[in-house]
Amino acid sequence: MLLLDGKVASQAVKKELMIATGELIDQGKRPPHLAAVLVGNNGASETYVAGKVKFCAEIGYQSTLVRYADTIEEKELLDKIAELNKDDTVDGILVQLPLPKQISEAKVIDSISPDKDVDGFHPVSVGRLVQGLDTFIPATPFGILLMLEHFNLETKGKHAVVIGRSNIVGRPMSILLSSHIKYGNCTVTLCHSHTKNLAELTQQADIVVAALGRPEFVKANMIKEGAIIIDVGITRVDDISAPKGYRIKGDIDFKSVSEKASALTPVPGGVGLMTIAGLMKNTMNAYLRRQEQVID
Repeated sequence: MLLLDGKVASQAVKKELMIATGELIDQGKRPPHLAAVLVGNNGASETYVAGKVKFCAEIGYQSTLVRYADTIEEKELLDKIAELNKDDTVDGILVQLPLPKQISEAKVIDSISPDKDVDGFHPVSVGRLVQGLDTFIPATPFGILLMLEHFNLETKGKHAVVIGRSNIVGRPMSILLSSHIKYGNCTVTLCHSHTKNLAELTQQADIVVAALGRPEFVKANMIKEGAIIIDVGITRVDDISAPKGYRIKGDIDFKSVSEKASALTPVPGGVGLMTIAGLMKNTMNAYLRRQEQVID
């Protein structure tokens, strides 16, 4: 079985972006600049944002972290986003989700300039993705494509089953895998909580992307021999024997599935790292599009 190691694949993206950033600086230009907005002190969100800021530093990007208490009013957050939209030194804006209940996530996403929407969530970005036009791809699906590319996994003509229909992962992943692109051209089945006979569908799949948020849901008896398995799930499961009192589990039962799959992502150390890599490539593209240049 091939372990789809996110550390290895993300390191390749990191090296590529370090070189590109260095060339910009050598030309007397400023580096790309990512602005992240974090509301509250959610543990998972803190970890995600810290990882993004660290990645920026390692590849030579400039980053700005804007923090607010979870009591912030919606207007104040929208005003800050409007300020970042107008700032010519900022190339990409991300607002870490989830947000407190008094703030409309849809309104916040819609307020980010499509030119700086490096998370790929804006309706303009989504519409362009559906139409097969150049756009910002949501970071997790983009990261999965980068992983498929790094390990040179053939997708053309294969049957892919995507479990989960979120706007962040499932829906865009199903669109990308069915698109006329190098690591697409699949026949795709999109499954969700109302799908009947889910196991029958996954047993037919050459590729399974699990993004439903239920730890170790997909067992070995649900997949066919030699399938490629992409685990997007990340859930904290209480475990008093663990140093932190919990363990991180994916949606795949790694131990049993690894005995049947031809390729499998670990959790942690798989798709999560590639999500940050996808975000950083989006940020570079946001920077370069202002100069009418895009890297693939």
